[in-house]
Amino acid sequence: MLFKDQVDFVMQHIKKNKLRVFMTVLAATMGCAFLIVLASIGFGLQASMEEEILSSESVTKIEVMGGEAQFSEEEVAEIEAVENVQTVLKTTTIDAEVKSFFEDRDTISGLRLTNFTDYASIAKPLAEGTYPKNENEIVVGYHFGQTLLNEADRKLIEEKEKAAKTEGTYYNGEEEGYKSSLIGKEIEIAIRSYDDPNKLSDRMTYTIVGVMPKPAYEWAIENRIYMMDEQRAVLENSFKQVIDENPADYQLFFERYDIYAKSLEYVKPILEDLRGKGYGVYSVTEQLEDLNVFFLVLKAGLVFVGTIAVLIASIGIFNTMTMAVTERTREIGVLKAIGASPKLIQRLFLMESTFIGVIGTVIAIAISYLVSFASNLLLPIVLEAATGEENFGNIQFSAIPWQLVVIAATISIGVAMISGLRPARKATKIEVMQALRQEL
Repeated sequence: MLFKDQVDFVMQHIKKNKLRVFMTVLAATMGCAFLIVLASIGFGLQASMEEEILSSESVTKIEVMGGEAQFSEEEVAEIEAVENVQTVLKTTTIDAEVKSFFEDRDTISGLRLTNFTDYASIAKPLAEGTYPKNENEIVVGYHFGQTLLNEADRKLIEEKEKAAKTEGTYYNGEEEGYKSSLIGKEIEIAIRSYDDPNKLSDRMTYTIVGVMPKPAYEWAIENRIYMMDEQRAVLENSFKQVIDENPADYQLFFERYDIYAKSLEYVKPILEDLRGKGYGVYSVTEQLEDLNVFFLVLKAGLVFVGTIAVLIASIGIFNTMTMAVTERTREIGVLKAIGASPKLIQRLFLMESTFIGVIGTVIAIAISYLVSFASNLLLPIVLEAATGEENFGNIQFSAIPWQLVVIAATISIGVAMISGLRPARKATKIEVMQALRQEL
């Protein structure tokens, strides 16, 4: 019996029982679609968390445990000599607030010192401008202009904050501040005393040449000032003007060292190498490894629950195939009488159950992608309307990678074939004479 004839035999029964086959395909579709959509939640949440982690931290960054660990020049050289280490970045934070003045505006911010040559090699591109080349040049945070306020701005912010509080929301002052470009503008800064906020050091004039990139987190306000390391002595002298206690007893500067690999693939070998040398180091990629283990278990659980729905749908396939064997007993007898082997007869009915599984799976995949797209589009809108928050747009509620499609299709089609196996074997055991005597 040619393959074409086998297909015709299967299609003949499907056309004869369209409604029954349609309902069976629908059940298979619902089971497979439920499996894919349910498991896609795990994939979607994992993708969102990984994106958040990787966007908030440089994936090639290796942190030194303790934060303010002091490295000698020899230790820095030793670390930089480790294979595939790009640089050891030293940043110095000043333990004091800085007040900046520009035109009729002012703001309070933090201050950092760094080597901009090293910083430029690992940082994201600036939002605007360039890195400093002279000691009187500085780079400011992305929101520095937004926080430069005058009295009119402060009154407007206060009014809007009260109105937002009445409505149960929050206003962050994004509409106020200095809106023009700060590149090339001169500002004056002074160190402010913690004990007396009105006590300031002498003002120092600097030129803004760059603006840092936008922070990864929407809620983060970045208005720090970044200076060259060479300004350390100048700041120390200014700080002595506002501190009441003995400057020698006060630690003004806190140094931090971060190690950067040339690419993500080198992070783990560098971690192992540095730990072998006795350094306490950590990378965000280790957090991702723990996260992957957690989501692997979660996704396996969701696939297991979804598989139960597919197994329930298989009951319908089993019933349909059992009825098909009963209804076609005479045809089976005729096939056997003309020499059809048991393997051929079994194959015919397995083809039919497989056809139901394949059609149901294809439709389920299409439906699953539509549901996934709709949930990612509509759920943030619904949740924002229900809670009043506006940070749901960054969450991916559903994701369907090709691996999930392959797993779901294998389970769905495999279950369909197994469901048709017993009826197919039953068909091979029908006696020829008994089948031919059956009334039409």
